Amino acid sequence: MAARPRSGPAPPAARPVRPRRLRFPPPGRGCPVGSALRCSLARLRFAPSGAVGAVGGVPWAGGGMRAVAAVLAAALAVGAALPRPGLLPHGPARGDARLRSGDDESSPGVPLRPAPRLYGRAARRLYVGTNGVISTQDFPRETQYVDDDFPTDFPVIAPFLADLDTSGDRGNIYYRQDNSPDVLDQAAGYIQAGFPRTASSFVPTNAFIATWEDVGAYQELSQDTGPSRKLNTFQAAMAYNNEDTYVIFFYPEGSLQFLGTRPKESYNVQLELPARVGFSWGDGDDPKRDGLFHSLASSEPALRNLERESNTGVPGVWVFHVGSVAPLEHVEPGAGPVRHASGSADYTRTLYSRANHYSHADHASTELPAQHGSETTHPDHGPRSPALQGIVPKGLPASLGQERSRRLHPDGDGSARQSYSANPSFYSSGHHGVGVEEDVHFNPDEGKVLNPYEVWLCHCVPKPFPLVPVFTYSAASRETCAQHHERCSPHAFCTDYATGICCHCRATYYGNGRQCLPEGAVHRLNGKVSGSLMVGQASIRFQDVDLHAYIVGSDGRAYTAISGVPQPAARALLPLLPIGGLFAWLFAPEEPGSENGFSITGAEFTQNLEVTFYPGEETVHITQTAEGLGADNYLSLKTRIQGQVPFLPENIAVHIAPYKELYHYSSSAVTSSAQREYVLMAGTANRTLSYRLRQNITFSGCPHTRLLARQRLSVARAFTLYDSQEHVLRYALAAHIGSAGDNAENSPVNPCHDSTHTCEATARCQPGTGMEYTCECAAGYRRDGRGCRDVDECAEGLSQCGPFTVCLNGPGSYRCECRSGYRPAEDGQGCVSLAPVSNPCEDGSHPCAPGDRARCLPRAGGRPACECLPGYTGDGINCSDVDECAENLCHPAAVCYNTPGSFSCRCHPGYEGDGFQCMQEPTERPHTMCERWRQSLLEHYGGSPRSDQYVPQCDMQGNFSPLQCHGDSGYCWCVDESGREIQGTLPQVVAPPSIWPSPRPDVSPPATGTFLLYAQGQQIGYLPLNGTRLQKEAAKTLLSLHGSIVVGIDYDCREKTIYWTDVAGRTISRASLEPGAEPETIINSGLISPEGLAVDHLRRAVFWTDSGLDKIERARLDGAERRVLFDTDLVNPRAIAVDPVRGNLYWTDWNREAPKIETSTVNGANRRVLVNKDIGLPNGLTFNPFSKLLCWADAGTKYLECTFPDGTGRRVIQNNLNYPFSITSYADHFYHTDWRRDGVIAIDKETGSFTDEYLPEQRSHLYGITAVYPYCPGGKTHHKTHPPLIV
Repeated sequence: MAARPRSGPAPPAARPVRPRRLRFPPPGRGCPVGSALRCSLARLRFAPSGAVGAVGGVPWAGGGMRAVAAVLAAALAVGAALPRPGLLPHGPARGDARLRSGDDESSPGVPLRPAPRLYGRAARRLYVGTNGVISTQDFPRETQYVDDDFPTDFPVIAPFLADLDTSGDRGNIYYRQDNSPDVLDQAAGYIQAGFPRTASSFVPTNAFIATWEDVGAYQELSQDTGPSRKLNTFQAAMAYNNEDTYVIFFYPEGSLQFLGTRPKESYNVQLELPARVGFSWGDGDDPKRDGLFHSLASSEPALRNLERESNTGVPGVWVFHVGSVAPLEHVEPGAGPVRHASGSADYTRTLYSRANHYSHADHASTELPAQHGSETTHPDHGPRSPALQGIVPKGLPASLGQERSRRLHPDGDGSARQSYSANPSFYSSGHHGVGVEEDVHFNPDEGKVLNPYEVWLCHCVPKPFPLVPVFTYSAASRETCAQHHERCSPHAFCTDYATGICCHCRATYYGNGRQCLPEGAVHRLNGKVSGSLMVGQASIRFQDVDLHAYIVGSDGRAYTAISGVPQPAARALLPLLPIGGLFAWLFAPEEPGSENGFSITGAEFTQNLEVTFYPGEETVHITQTAEGLGADNYLSLKTRIQGQVPFLPENIAVHIAPYKELYHYSSSAVTSSAQREYVLMAGTANRTLSYRLRQNITFSGCPHTRLLARQRLSVARAFTLYDSQEHVLRYALAAHIGSAGDNAENSPVNPCHDSTHTCEATARCQPGTGMEYTCECAAGYRRDGRGCRDVDECAEGLSQCGPFTVCLNGPGSYRCECRSGYRPAEDGQGCVSLAPVSNPCEDGSHPCAPGDRARCLPRAGGRPACECLPGYTGDGINCSDVDECAENLCHPAAVCYNTPGSFSCRCHPGYEGDGFQCMQEPTERPHTMCERWRQSLLEHYGGSPRSDQYVPQCDMQGNFSPLQCHGDSGYCWCVDESGREIQGTLPQVVAPPSIWPSPRPDVSPPATGTFLLYAQGQQIGYLPLNGTRLQKEAAKTLLSLHGSIVVGIDYDCREKTIYWTDVAGRTISRASLEPGAEPETIINSGLISPEGLAVDHLRRAVFWTDSGLDKIERARLDGAERRVLFDTDLVNPRAIAVDPVRGNLYWTDWNREAPKIETSTVNGANRRVLVNKDIGLPNGLTFNPFSKLLCWADAGTKYLECTFPDGTGRRVIQNNLNYPFSITSYADHFYHTDWRRDGVIAIDKETGSFTDEYLPEQRSHLYGITAVYPYCPGGKTHHKTHPPLIV
């Protein structure tokens, strides 16, 4: 995939601020009885390095920021959520680079030196993406990962993986590598709190910090909707040294205002996919590690608790061990006390594999055993004392560290006791980790939990004194930076003046403060050009043709291309170099004391240009309007050209000599006038002409900025050309801007400014004093005279390739490959032999039951796991047969036969079916004349007639089809009821034509038998079943519906017709499954977002939900007799199901505030709520006519549940779904569409296990699904052509 443009490099770190003194109460002075805690930020001061003092009477020591970090962490330890200041320092003041605004952006690779260990490999670069992710490689397009579940196809650190968007400068994303002591000390404190035993001596040498600040979810905006005000802030930090790597996630209090994002393909179907938080190894060279991942949170309850809970004891802070020189098979979560809202501790760890991820055996979890009382046993660290020694982060006073984990419970005698609890957690089958779960219990007797802002720094005050606010703001009539700093660029600072504010770009950036660009970077400009010109005597008009400009800011080269201008006008515009000259002035390199145009006007201005040609005095007016910076910092420009220009014949070249242009400046305008000559060249003949130029540039500038009165733009080279083959008009200039003093004409120009430097292409020219300059080399290159040459790290021994590797040098870098017969080692640098490791499952040394009852599952470096096969029960070592017949799984009209590991069902005589569903065999009627004649001819032809032989065609009732044909010859005629030819219909052709009409190309009739139909955007798919197994190889597209978005789908078993809703066309349609059938729209008005749909084959009625109108309606199958059943107490109705036999209707409403499942009769009577507790987003709903169970799939709780029609007997079938949309049932299986997997998932009804999945080749979201039987299930049928609409 082609590389996308990248943001500029990170600017150098800002100058450190001198620390100030941190004053504390004198040692030993606590709060006397009758006093209260009072806290204030106003007294917070930094102490110099080495200072010694006390906090709460406890000695402390350390550098300035380490002390502050200690106070902060200790303050947070009382159980409140992490406040915004709890994030690690970030932003432009800390030297952060800012990711450019947009929906799917990524940073350049940030080199890490030294390279940390991550997932068993060396991470030499890190990339930061808009969508809440960090990776060691460049990101694919967001459609390939943003809506999918873990694992990803590339390495990922995901503090909040979702479809985020910072377009329009809504939020900032910062990143940097850091080795400052204050940051490293604060990170070390959190890591030691999470790993008190194994990381007690861990000292990081470097850190990488990425911060997503006030970022929003992707949103499709319209004239009626503005951007959402819900914004998220979170941070990820990687701290490491030469041996270990840790990652910390930060979620301040109130920072997660939204928990999911809406897929771009959802159209007007209201859905949100929860964010994913965790880690994924991605595809790698080691197949054993391919697809591994660790999930911390992927459901709304878990995401909601990220701010409240922790594995370090500090709510909102999560720490993980992700790399080590020692073997580290998976991510290790912190083992400190997990802070819940109720104060309980929790520890979970899980590891998954992509291969066979539906198997129970693919999950390994470590649970913290519950230990109540004064001692808690942790799985890795042994017993821990009541004081939780070792948990206190480095630099924290012990008493405050203990306060984080101590809860006081009043006993009967008035004394206090300590208790520590562990809440064990478990994982079920499926591939979602549940790292945190919501704990809504809180014991008010456990003591007051202080607000974070109340515990920054506490001192004693008399008890009656109330707490005072930390921050106060005073309102003023004038604009201030406190109120309007958002007007400034993220790369600018705001300054208050007596009459208002101004913005100024920070170092390494330039602009007017409202828009700032990185110095020396390449800039791009996009725009449209329209014109109305008289070229000689011809009138020419053009509208919105494309303009593109490319500016090399380091040496002042500006290239402009305008495509699509009609040829006579394009040639006539060749002398008008000022069209491209504007960009040379905007981005010209600046001599000392000078400013280019962009530094004054920014990206919002208007240029008016008047050009008068001589000798003909033709005049043309040009208006160029800059409309700000768009995506990728591209400047957007509109150009309008009107007037008269001289005609230039073909084969004429235009030459413009170097020139200088004087600009005059005021606070809101720039003016210039000049007389410019140009030379027309045709072969050896030259002619010199001229024009007068007057230009005026208006802008909104800062009134407090002092501008030079005059400046001179020096154009060293100018070039203009029209490419007649590509129809492109081109301008090119090289310029710089400097002083307009008297000696400016003769003052020397630095070679970097006029491109006379001798730096080679691999080096950048950096101006110095006077005429001096330097040529700087990029990483991986070394100075070689005035240029740079590649460093051969392999030849010079600079690579980090390990044993048994081959080092391969490349431009600016190198790579390590394993020698033949070796594979990458766990450390990612060396290689190890491919010699096979002994596998007990293969050599027969395992303890599992025989292979016909159990399977052996190898485990890396340990004892293999044993698992009983389906149909057996036990621990895998001892497995016994399950008697399925005792569970009454067969149809009542069937006999069950139990067999080892399985069973079978067989219908009673007189019934037909597969044993799970049995239908009484219809009474055989006598053969009709058509059928007898057909059978006679088939026997005459030996059972296989030729394509040109006649065989009577009979319909389903045995009558003659009205149209009869001679095989496939196309020789056809019409017949009456007795099969006689109707006079005049026999064609008068001897030989039939070779080409005849065929069925519609977008209709593919299905085969007989049971199959599934699913909706996938613009098509309806066909997936046959073999028993209950998915016949994936026979799947195909049944019906293509271009321009539609099919959501709800159901089947009329009597007429063999499918019905569907279309949210794009706002219609309800149907189509027969007969060959050549064409879709027919039955409802085409009064719909906004029709979603769920159900067909009653007995009453010949169709029911549907409309989440746009919040209605439930019904009509006949042809769309007649339409009426509204319900239009009140509905918020987001989605799925709907019908029980034709009993005449009941069921539907879901996934109102986020009060989701529910309701029921009524099919005519709208007896409406009542069936389920409204413990549900989240009930997307899918199905009613099984055989088991009489109502079942639903919930994308919020991740549960598949069933209940009886009266709401009793509720039970959970599966508790670890991904993101289900629609569900149907057949035999002993459920089948649901899933938006994470983009496929059809099969689930066993009894065991709840995932048994199969089908992923269509074309990846897009699947919507509705239904099962199609070869017969109508249950109830008596009506045989009238138009039966009454029975209710």
